[in-house]
Amino acid sequence: MKRTIFAAVIACLAIPATAHEFGFAGILSNDNMEDMPEITLGLGKPLAEGPITLKSGTGYELEITSDGSGELALEGPGFFRAIWINEIVINDLEVRPFGLESVEFDDEGTMEIEFIAIKPGRYFLRIPGSTGETQRVEITIQ
Repeated sequence: MKRTIFAAVIACLAIPATAHEFGFAGILSNDNMEDMPEITLGLGKPLAEGPITLKSGTGYELEITSDGSGELALEGPGFFRAIWINEIVINDLEVRPFGLESVEFDDEGTMEIEFIAIKPGRYFLRIPGSTGETQRVEITIQ
């Protein structure tokens, strides 16, 4: 009986060690962050080069840049529901939203969205109302 309890205690003590695989920041640590292709908003310009594949549980920083050629938005409610957003940075101001459905640029500028990919599936980001394939980017979370 004592050996069984001792073995159970030793096993439980080993569990927290795996919780720090990524460091003290957990899944938000730099060891768990990967690069993601930039998305560019511009009239008649493609959003991105080809489809994007992400890994569930991995952190990413999505950089969205508008060239100011028009008032353009980017929507992707399915994608934004499949990720956990840590922060959005606009002009060095950080926003920590509960959720997101779309973003819009009235002028040129850059927005950074730091997030963790969560729910596997196929999603998209697109310019609302557009029908061209280059105005849409497919995103797969594995």
